[in-house]
Amino acid sequence: MVLNSINKLGNDYKKKYGFRDKVINTLDFGKGLNESIIRKISAHKKENLWMLQKRLDAYSIYLKKPLPSWGADLSELDYNSIHYFVKASKGVVQNWNDVPEKIKDTFQKLGIPQAERKFLAGVATQYESEVIYHKLKKQWDKVGIIFEDTDTAYKKYPEIFKKYFGKLVPSSDNKFSALNTAVWSGGTFIYVPKGVKTTIPLQTYFRINSKNIGQFERTLIIADENSFIHYIEGCTAPMYTTDSLHSAVVEVFVEKGARVRYTTIQNWSTNVYNLVTKRAVVKENGIMEWVDCNLGSKVTMKYPSIYLVGNNSHGEILSVALGSKGQNLDTGAKVIHSGKNTSSIISSKSICKNGGKTIYRGFVNILLGAINSRAKINCDALILDNNSETDTYPTNILNEGTAIISHEASVSKVDQQQLEYLMCRGLSSEDASTLVVSGFIEPIVKELPMEYAMELNLLIKMNMEDSVA
Repeated sequence: MVLNSINKLGNDYKKKYGFRDKVINTLDFGKGLNESIIRKISAHKKENLWMLQKRLDAYSIYLKKPLPSWGADLSELDYNSIHYFVKASKGVVQNWNDVPEKIKDTFQKLGIPQAERKFLAGVATQYESEVIYHKLKKQWDKVGIIFEDTDTAYKKYPEIFKKYFGKLVPSSDNKFSALNTAVWSGGTFIYVPKGVKTTIPLQTYFRINSKNIGQFERTLIIADENSFIHYIEGCTAPMYTTDSLHSAVVEVFVEKGARVRYTTIQNWSTNVYNLVTKRAVVKENGIMEWVDCNLGSKVTMKYPSIYLVGNNSHGEILSVALGSKGQNLDTGAKVIHSGKNTSSIISSKSICKNGGKTIYRGFVNILLGAINSRAKINCDALILDNNSETDTYPTNILNEGTAIISHEASVSKVDQQQLEYLMCRGLSSEDASTLVVSGFIEPIVKELPMEYAMELNLLIKMNMEDSVA
């Protein structure tokens, strides 16, 4: 029984993610942000004038852009207390033995080397502002896959980098995309050649260890014609009494006939503001899938988006959010249909408990000329007590007479009779509640590889402690 496995491992799970290590950083530009800090970041990375100017222009936009007038309250975040660039090691290594001992210990606790050996085609680990360890297995390197940290890709593949960087998410898109472009560091760069299909995932793991830190990775994925890639990212941070900021930008390019699956398992601690912009563009017969699991952070504002520009292209966004005391998870999805015969599915599952707040915020637009396109949205929310709150803010626009949008939404409280039945069968109230929630999110969990499905179930178990009113 799955629940038995969850119980067996769940007791030690907080130790796996909530610990902090006494790592002495090799470089820290201090608190706050100004033009001098941006120039220092660029100079340290030995960037050319093009990238420096990109950063400075973005910083100018950032200063002018207002905070969002909707969504979570961001007024408590003290931007002047954030460290915008912190380096924990001398550079990227490809041999696990060369990773600094204390950082190696962190990732060994998180299970990174075991995961690499067992079921990953390649793995990268980012610690604070930069990638520490990076490796792609030879069998995938031989077929031409490029899997680099973004800083390295900027130097090794300047033409590809310049062609795609900022094309989907420009600095002017929003305040936090501008901030990311100004101070970006680390992240993942993947290029999959024509016709190459990976059979096992690539993964990057992002770790915040210091307090009051900002992490601003930049991820670029290009899947060339008729290729396939599954990319997985995991995120953790220890708990501090002061706030940290994670503000990433992800751009995914799905060429003709290609398919990309991008899975996120987020377990930030509840002092992290998670403000992320993720966007994909899909050409003819292409497929883009976002699988987005959000269980941590103080505040999350994240809405993976898909632009279906090619005829017969398809997009899916599957998301789970679990909000508890002190958490506000404002998540959702965005799909724009412009190609003919395009289709999309949005499936959102949210759970709130102990006074937590979850929000689904969606936007679907079928443009004029997107003949015979279809969009299906399904949003379900589960409330576990009388103090929690959930809201749904869908915007659906249909401009094409031959197209169809369908939207279903439900909000329910946990069924006390169901819990009582499970408890009569010998389960504790906590285990019964966990089992109900696991069943509720099962349509999302089944889309994950087995190892990650187990990890998500363990996270659910950890987050369900003291959850029944």
